[in-house]
Amino acid sequence: MSDYFNDIHDQARLSARKFVATHVLPFIDDWEEAGEFPRDLYRKAGDAGLLGIGFPEALGGTGEGDIFLKVAVSEELMRSTSGGLVAGLGSLDIGLPPVAKWAKPEIRNQIVPPVLRGEKIAALAITEPGGGSDVANLRTRAVRDGDHFIVNGSKTFITSGIRADHYTVAVRTGGEGHGGISLLLIDRDMPGFATGKKLRKMGWWASDTAELFFEDCRVPADRLIGAENAGFIAIMSNFLAERLMLAIMAYMTAEIALEASLAYANERKAFGRNIAGFQVTRHKLVDMATQVDVAREYTYRCAALMQAGKNPVKQVAMAKNFAVDVCEQVTREAVQIHGGMGYMRESVVERLYRDAKILSIGGGTTEIMKELIAKQIKL
Repeated sequence: MSDYFNDIHDQARLSARKFVATHVLPFIDDWEEAGEFPRDLYRKAGDAGLLGIGFPEALGGTGEGDIFLKVAVSEELMRSTSGGLVAGLGSLDIGLPPVAKWAKPEIRNQIVPPVLRGEKIAALAITEPGGGSDVANLRTRAVRDGDHFIVNGSKTFITSGIRADHYTVAVRTGGEGHGGISLLLIDRDMPGFATGKKLRKMGWWASDTAELFFEDCRVPADRLIGAENAGFIAIMSNFLAERLMLAIMAYMTAEIALEASLAYANERKAFGRNIAGFQVTRHKLVDMATQVDVAREYTYRCAALMQAGKNPVKQVAMAKNFAVDVCEQVTREAVQIHGGMGYMRESVVERLYRDAKILSIGGGTTEIMKELIAKQIKL
């Protein structure tokens, strides 16, 4: 029903849908229980052209600027029913853009193409133990030592933390506050770097999430991304696209829960008729459908603003918060409609309900988004 998409977007959507149907859906329940998906899936996604969307053609991507191409493919990937799989497969979308934009040309040309082909995995490492949303006060420190930086500190809750080959790491190279932060590209085989054990989570089971440790980790100085002490700007510019993607994940999680609920309500019988025949159920489903539609269309509007070259910080924060609220409400109602079956691991709505919660935390918590919006409307 939307007029935001063209024939190219539709072709990409069909390609992503085929990829999910062939390479993901037959196995996703097993991968969820195992807590990971095969590394080879990155290569298959790369071969299908799903990893290079939004990256420069010179580096093996589809080209920059077509936001709705990314929206279309992201919606279809969410039909895997696993936010964890999408987060893990898409960790390059938050780890790689600073490298593609601001790394030295020789480093950029060496690192980006293999990641877009699915041969290597990229991750972003910002969050620290005890730090959370307070990015400007991160403590991991990098000290210049000739042609190297010596890095000490730790990160936590890092998506693809166990299996990544390259990490875009926020470090403190200067004084306190946002003005002393830089980004370094750190490889997993650099001396002094180690990963902790895989963290166990409420949801997003299929993604690996880990702690990272740096103990006198020696990083070549040419791995500095952008200018020294200018990393906070790069981090903030990265957040806009990340938050848009989280809004998409939210309304798609809700949409899949709605679809499952519609099907179940028309099959499940109680008191001699389908439960869709009861007004209370119909009205629940109507409210769910309304919320999903509004969340999706407002997110599309934010994407259109980004496509037009705007910087809709306030609107994207609003879209994320609204879509996440919808996601939590709709998945909760979906479990309720399914009754006891909704509480079973074999039910897709059980997974969607668990996966929904992280969306109000990742990419900036709901509370941080509200503070950001308050500043934009000058409260």
